[in-house]
Amino acid sequence: MKKILKIMMLMVLVTILASCGNKKEDEHKDHEMEESQAASSKVSGGLYIVNLVDTKGKKAGEATLTQTAEGVKIEANATGLKPGEHGIHFHEKAICTPPDFKSAGGHFNPTDKKHGFLNPKGPHVGDILNVTADESGVVHEEVLSTMVSLAEGKSNSLFSNGGTALVIHADADDYKTDPAGNSGDRVLCGVIKK
Repeated sequence: MKKILKIMMLMVLVTILASCGNKKEDEHKDHEMEESQAASSKVSGGLYIVNLVDTKGKKAGEATLTQTAEGVKIEANATGLKPGEHGIHFHEKAICTPPDFKSAGGHFNPTDKKHGFLNPKGPHVGDILNVTADESGVVHEEVLSTMVSLAEGKSNSLFSNGGTALVIHADADDYKTDPAGNSGDRVLCGVIKK
């Protein structure tokens, strides 16, 4: 009888441990899925698609980056924003960990300037003109960043030092207040790396 009881206890213990292991494996798979949702992928002709995720780690749009003679064209297509203007910036790290995306670091700033197009000591290389969400909270807009490049080996390359991130903020950038133009929380983020 004691043997049967010990065997049953052992089976219960093995079952509990196995289910704990599966939970950790599932959490790891969820984290990998979030990472892959936020990863960029190269498309032919020098285009890069950046998947944007929201503060819950769910895909909320994408941005297409294209190298032009003038700089990098950003075609932003995103949902889930409040209507109105939103700050959008390239950030220094290719990491987008929800819910606050602080993992992306500060603005991409290899020239060590202050933030803002209206700041006499600015702007950051990662500063971009605001985008506007319509009444439904959808952004479908093209903007040009003349200060960055998709070419590898340049100090202003979005792929330098392991990559960067594209972040859309909750509010408009005022183009002058350091460090982020009073643009509020980071609400969407996408990883830019090879």
